[in-house]
Amino acid sequence: MIVAQFEFYAAGGKHPSLCQYLAMSTRYIVRDVEESLAFYVGLLGFREVEKWGSAFAIVELDGATLWLSGPESSAAKAMPDGRKPEPGGWNRIVVGSEDLEGLISTLRGAGVVFRNEPLSGPGGTQVLIEDPSGNPIELFQAR
Repeated sequence: MIVAQFEFYAAGGKHPSLCQYLAMSTRYIVRDVEESLAFYVGLLGFREVEKWGSAFAIVELDGATLWLSGPESSAAKAMPDGRKPEPGGWNRIVVGSEDLEGLISTLRGAGVVFRNEPLSGPGGTQVLIEDPSGNPIELFQAR
């Protein structure tokens, strides 16, 4: 199946499964696609949708898709001025939870890096964690 998809794409066609995710997806540059899949699928409950070797994977949670682009992907290539896309920063995806305290406990037990302690505001409580590449994820529980 994957070989047929690559042949179709190489022949100038649009990749059929990627097209359905183009309306709105988030892309994270990651150091290691396998490590990132283990994190998002194993710890945060995402579903693996597609994987292209060590270069790229798509995961999904409640209809939201996240593209995980490894060092071999086109998204990780240097720009004309030499700048190279890297993981990290402050822009982030938000993952909702109905049991933030329980999720925090599970993630701490798994050794996940936390950027802060939970903070409460008028809409709910949030905490920032990092995926294995250092990309931020906000965990949020509404009031």
